[in-house]
Amino acid sequence: MSENPRARRLADRIKEIVAQLLDGRIKDPRLGFVTITDVRVTGDLQQASVFYTVYGDEEAHAGTAAALESAKGMIRSEVGKQTGVRLTPSVEFHLDSVPETAAHLDAALLEARRRDAELAALREGKLPAGDADPYRTADDED
Repeated sequence: MSENPRARRLADRIKEIVAQLLDGRIKDPRLGFVTITDVRVTGDLQQASVFYTVYGDEEAHAGTAAALESAKGMIRSEVGKQTGVRLTPSVEFHLDSVPETAAHLDAALLEARRRDAELAALREGKLPAGDADPYRTADDED
């Protein structure tokens, strides 16, 4: 199923607007080092989900979530002014879990490489337990 192109364009525009607002107009001290990673708009253009990441610990995550929640009304009104759509979508903020998932996958791949290297070291210089070619061939039946 293909995505609505109008919703995708609106999502891209909302992403730009929110990033500009966070960079320039929102002066909340709780706001940490925030990156807007993605925006998804429903097909009826009524709801916008803004995904973000925060550099820092859990305290920075909590402070940024509170700052974004308190600035939600101003962000929505600015989105309405700058996009010109008839009905301004409601804005929801979600902490993006992609960096944590990527770190978990990197750790799993590193562990797999370590185990492969360990197995290759154990295998080095060893011979198979049986014949080199354990399968029957046409020559064996003669």
